Order: sequence, then structure tokens, then C-alpha cells
Amino acid sequence: MATRTMTKSTEVIRHGRRQGQARTPPPAVPPQAEGAQHTEFVMPGGTDLRDVMVMSKKDFERIQGTLTYGTMQNREAQKAQRIREDKEALHSRSKDVVKNWANTIAGQRQKRLEARKIREDNEEAERVQVDIEEAKYQAEQRRKAIEKAKTQQYYQTDRVKGFHGALLLTEVLKERDAQVELKQAKERANQGKDKELLRKFQEDRERAILEDQMAARKRYEERATVANFQIKQIQEHQGAQEAEEREDRREGQEIQRLARLHEWERRKLDDLRRQEKVELKLAHQEHTSNRDAIRAIEQQKEEEEDEEIRLFAAAKKKMTKLRRERESEMFKKVQDHRDKMVNLLSQQLKKKVDNEDERIAKAVAENEAKMEADRIEKEEKIKAELKSIAEHRAQVLAQEEQARREKERKDQEVLELKMEADKIFQAKQEERQRKQLQDRKNLAGTHLKQASVQKQVLVQKKQEDLEYDRKNFDLIAVEEQQFQEYAGHVIRKAVDGGRNPYPLIKAAREGAGGGKGPLFDGKGGIRPSYMATDGQGTQLSAYQGPTTEDVKSLHIAPADKAKKRLGFVW
Repeated sequence: MATRTMTKSTEVIRHGRRQGQARTPPPAVPPQAEGAQHTEFVMPGGTDLRDVMVMSKKDFERIQGTLTYGTMQNREAQKAQRIREDKEALHSRSKDVVKNWANTIAGQRQKRLEARKIREDNEEAERVQVDIEEAKYQAEQRRKAIEKAKTQQYYQTDRVKGFHGALLLTEVLKERDAQVELKQAKERANQGKDKELLRKFQEDRERAILEDQMAARKRYEERATVANFQIKQIQEHQGAQEAEEREDRREGQEIQRLARLHEWERRKLDDLRRQEKVELKLAHQEHTSNRDAIRAIEQQKEEEEDEEIRLFAAAKKKMTKLRRERESEMFKKVQDHRDKMVNLLSQQLKKKVDNEDERIAKAVAENEAKMEADRIEKEEKIKAELKSIAEHRAQVLAQEEQARREKERKDQEVLELKMEADKIFQAKQEERQRKQLQDRKNLAGTHLKQASVQKQVLVQKKQEDLEYDRKNFDLIAVEEQQFQEYAGHVIRKAVDGGRNPYPLIKAAREGAGGGKGPLFDGKGGIRPSYMATDGQGTQLSAYQGPTTEDVKSLHIAPADKAKKRLGFVW
């Protein structure tokens, strides 16, 4: 049995009974012995045994569980966490022990993976070495290709191409001299064989002339046959073309006739449309003349509040509906009449009768009579409507006067509000003008700054252009030096080989451009060309003969000797 001590302040509660205790109530204790008996139930700690409550184990566990429910959950969670951690630690120790075993499947697999990794690393190192060697080889090939491209590009420049042309000319001159020497040697060796060869050559020449004459006669006959055939074809083509032109003229005349007929029909249709527009205009003017009265009715409808006004509004609505139906019916009649007129006109045009004008006049007269009848009927209905409106207007004068006064009051209020709004708008406009003035001042300052920046940019660009020209001149000088070195080497080789170096020396003159003018040092050392003042613009020659010198003396000689042309060019 489990016991729990609980102190009661008011009464003593006892549960259960001791084993062997009688169910009979205890005997009464005398008052004298009650004090001594009371001390027997007091523990040394001051606890009265009579205040002790005896309960069952089930009740105690229930109370204990109620008090410690949250603590038990925490303990169970901590216990489960400790179990998981113990399992994970045990699994880790097991893996650490097993991973170094060589006689297991995992160990053998690990060894194979390590061997494979070592093999792949070695292969990767070999591939890297091969890639490095390949990169070096490709770099060397690119360098060679770049050098070759630069050389070829250098050979494609105008000066180098001209110099190579001069080199080819020296080779041609050398070859020509060798051929002249060979010819002279052959002539000296064949002086005795010339007569026989001359006779044979003349016979061959005469035979060839006869063959050429026969071939020419044959070609002439063939050309004559072809010419006759072509003349015949031309005549046939001309005949076909004339027949086609006659057919075209006939078709043109027919088209003109149809065009005149179409123009006549179009004028008739235009007259009908014009008449229809006039009728619609008259109907619209009539509708416009009645629109003010209808608007007055609609305005009264909005202001009506009593039953009589609502009845009148219903009547007016019905009248408007009738008017719309009447207008729709009238428009439909006009449309039907127009369609009938168009159909009638089309039938009349197709039949091409002589009394066409009389029928059109009759149809127009019938249409006018019908329109006049419709107009009279419409005027009568409008008069009836206006009479009804006048009667109703007499009944609502008082309401209109009151509405007018109310409207005047509202108009006065609206006027005051508008005046106030105008004042606010005027203030906003003044503020807006001040802001615009300030914005314009700011914009002017911005423009001045931008102009200053643009000026600085232009100055900087000019400096950059000058620097670019200077670098370009330096580059041209370097290229000129390289070209002169290359040309000097080639000229020396040509002289050593017995070639005529004059074309090479002429092509290797200083100054790019390939012209025949003077050398311009301030323009990068270029040598421009001089062209004739005519439409062809042919480059002037640079002859060095005495006549050239005489002509030059007329233009570039001192002033006292060069006044014959006065600087004019013709």
C-alpha cells in the first residue's frame, strides 16, 4: 500500500481500514485519557497520524501520472533520442572497423575503386600532357599561319605588287634579250637554208590562202541563207503584229463604246442619288424643326413628379415611339422607292427604249406625289402633337416657374463655385509659369554645360586625330624603311643575276601611292597622281624629253619666264 501525507485544516478524512480492524466504532475515551491518547498519534516530526490519508495504488498512480504527464513525455523523447544516438554511434564504429577489412566484398570493391581512380588519374595526366603538346603544336602552327598571312598580305599591297611587277618586267627583259641572242644565233646557223624554207613557206601560204577563200565563200553562202530565213521571219512577225494591232484597235473601240454606255448609266444613277439626298435633306430639316419641341417634352418628362405628368410622359413616350416607327416606315418607303426606281431604271436601260425620259419623268412625278402626300400626313400629325404639347404646357407653367427659380439659385451657386475655381486655377497657372521660367533657366544652364562639354569633346577628338596621324606617319615611315630594305635586297640580287635594274629602281622610289607627282612629306610621304582636266581624268605622263622641259618652262619656271599662260589650264 502506498501512503501520502495530506494535512487537513478543518477535518480528518480516513479511507480504508487496517487489516484485522473491527468494524465496530471505537469505545468512548474519557476526557482525562483523551490528551494522552492524542499524543500517541503524533510523529516526532509533528505529523499527526490521524491526518494521514490512505489511498490505493491505482489512485496514487493516477494522480502521479496527472502531475508528471509532461515530464514523462520528455523522458520518453530523451530516451528515444539516446537510443537513436547509441545506434548511430554503434553503426559508425562498425563501419570504421569494417572499412579496412580486405577480405570483404565492400573492401574488395573499395580496392577496385581506388585502383580505377589511380588508373584514371594516370590517364588524365597523360591526356593533359598530350593536350599541352597539342596546344604547343597548334600555337606553332598558328604562328606560322599568321606569319604566312602577314607575308601574303604584305605581298598584296600596291607598292609590293608594283615592285613585283617590275621584277617580272626585269625577268621579261632578260628573257627577251636571251631570245634575241638565240634568234641571232639561229639566223647565223641557218643562212644557207633560208631559200628552201622560203619556197616551202610560200607554197604553204598560197595553199592556206586558197583554203581560206573557199571557207569564206562557204561562210558567205551560209550567212546569205540565214539572212533570207531571218527576213522571212521578220515579215511573218510584222504581219502578225499588224493583225494584233488591228485586233487591239477593234477592242479599244468596243471598250470606248462600253465606257460611254457605262458613263451614261452612271450619270443616271447619280441623278437618282442626288434626288434621294435632296429628299433626305428635306426630311432631316423637318425633323430638326421639330426637335426643339421634342426636347422640351423630354425635359418636362424628367421634371414631372405627379401622376398627371407621368401620364403625359407615358403619352409622350408613346408619341415618340410612334414618331420613330413613322420615320422608320418613311425611311423604308423611301428606300423601297429608291430600289424600285433603280430597278426600273436598270430595266429601262437594258431595254433601251426611246421613251426613257418620259418614263423617268413619270416615275419621278409619282414619287413626288407620294412624298407630298406623306409630308401632308406628317404635318397634320405634328400639328396634333404640337396642340397636345401646348395644352400640357399651360398646365405646367407654375411648375416651370418654380423650377426656373430653383435653377437660377443653383446657377448662382455654380457661378460662385466657378469663380472660386477660376481663382484657384489662376493661382495654379501663375505657379506653373514660375516653374516653367525656372525650368527654362535650368535648361539654358544645361545647354551651356553641354556646349562646353561638346567643345571639349571636339578639342579632344582633334587631339586624338592629330595623335592618330602622327602614329600613322610613324607607321608609314617604318613600312617605307622595310620596303626599301626588301627592294634593295631584290635589286642587288637582280644586278648580280645580270638583270636590268631600271624597272626595280623606278618601282622602289620613295613615296606610296604609285603616282607620278612630287613627294609630300607632310602627308606621310605619299606620291599622288596628276590627272588631266577633262571628262576622262587620265593621269598625266612624266616624260623627261626636251619637249617636256620646254612645256615645264612655261608653267613652273621663274615668274619672268612663265607669264605666257598666266597660270590658266585649258
